[in-house]
Amino acid sequence: MNTVLTIAGSDPSGGAGIQADIKTLSAHGVYAMSAVTALTAQNTTGVYGILEVPPEFLEKQLDCVFSDIFPDAVKIGMTPSAALIRVIAQKLAQYQARHVVLDPRMISTSGTRLIAEAAVEGLAEALFPLAELITPNLPEAETLSGSDIRSHGDMELAALRLHKHFGCQVLIKGGHFSGAADDVLCLDGTFHWFSGRRINNPNSHGTGCTLSSAIAANLAAGMDLPDAVREAKTYLTGALASMLALGHGRGPLNHLYRQDRHPGR
Repeated sequence: MNTVLTIAGSDPSGGAGIQADIKTLSAHGVYAMSAVTALTAQNTTGVYGILEVPPEFLEKQLDCVFSDIFPDAVKIGMTPSAALIRVIAQKLAQYQARHVVLDPRMISTSGTRLIAEAAVEGLAEALFPLAELITPNLPEAETLSGSDIRSHGDMELAALRLHKHFGCQVLIKGGHFSGAADDVLCLDGTFHWFSGRRINNPNSHGTGCTLSSAIAANLAAGMDLPDAVREAKTYLTGALASMLALGHGRGPLNHLYRQDRHPGR
């Protein structure tokens, strides 16, 4: 089986974080591994507490995975402190990790800050250059690029600015716009648009985790980046349209996805 490591925080409610990542990766037929950066007390209504893992313990987790079951792709989610970011960057470089997908989790859907404000610069400067792809939403892209985003053209400009500065490919998610939920991928300065219709599903907790994990799974399976993003967006849109609770590895969509897109798995 292809293997994917998720480096992220734990969500006890199972809707986001490493729990959503593992469910999504399993639904895509890859072997999921995890290194926990933080324990959280959260559910679909909000985040009520964050307990960071000591940096030296995160380092041990990463050494255990990379030295034994080398991942075909790595997904990075919640990185709450500069010390943890430094550990992740050191280990990704040491082991020459491939297909790194970074979802810059900065503020939760409920408004809780998931990373220390002082660590945002470290996240960008230390980890973005090691990533193949970063997947900011609109507020995150505005913060990182230093520009307001009010249109598709603004999305392209922000994505290009981030790509040129950090050298990684950039997927800006347009889900915060009213109307259509269109995303743009800046791939070596060329733009690829992925159209999406807005779906009124209250079970939207963990959409970013699910999308980035699906992209990582597709990269691990050998897809090129545009196809990996396209298939991941199709998966996420289908889950929302089926009114499923995201991240749950059950239900008709996941069964159909495995049979139609991964025959024999």
